[in-house]
Amino acid sequence: MALAYSDPRLRGPLGTALALDHRLARIAGQTSEVMLGQMRLAWWRDTLRSPVSERPQGDAVLDRVAIHWQGREAALGELVDAWEVLVAAEAMERADILAFARGRAAPFAALAEGAESAERARLAGLRWALAEAAPRLSDPTERERFVELGLEHVGSRGRLPRALRGLAVLDALAIRALKRGGRPLMEGRGAALAALRAAVLGA
Repeated sequence: MALAYSDPRLRGPLGTALALDHRLARIAGQTSEVMLGQMRLAWWRDTLRSPVSERPQGDAVLDRVAIHWQGREAALGELVDAWEVLVAAEAMERADILAFARGRAAPFAALAEGAESAERARLAGLRWALAEAAPRLSDPTERERFVELGLEHVGSRGRLPRALRGLAVLDALAIRALKRGGRPLMEGRGAALAALRAAVLGA
């Protein structure tokens, strides 16, 4: 849904960033030993830093990174760092949660043009990062922290540029989910309406 309402020029980069985020989330979710998880994430970090010509070929996500993110891989490196925070932290305290959310939001900010738009995109991405992760946390105390921190940033919401209308959709769903206590983003009949309103109005 977010991709459908994004500027055509941003669909490839945004879709690639979301695909990489999903891949990293899967690594974090399947990690039972911290060191092993860190090693797998370090592979992604090192690969993203290397020249395109030296990267392995044939991985769908990595190939899309070469097409859509060449020269902007630093933002994707922040995404890797975010998931390492989740893997390595014994308990996600406020500073850890903020680092996680800011890292996941970095690719959104990188797609924006201009400092003001980038900051709005980063905040929207931060809210999405917290809201998307909250319902998947098994620890209710941790989940509550994610939701509380997300709600703290709702008041700083600003209208995103038309090119980032897809992010506005994610942001609207995130805010709705946070206000409902950390429920899944697409839960309930009101989710589609919230997404449509954001797609049309950008807020």
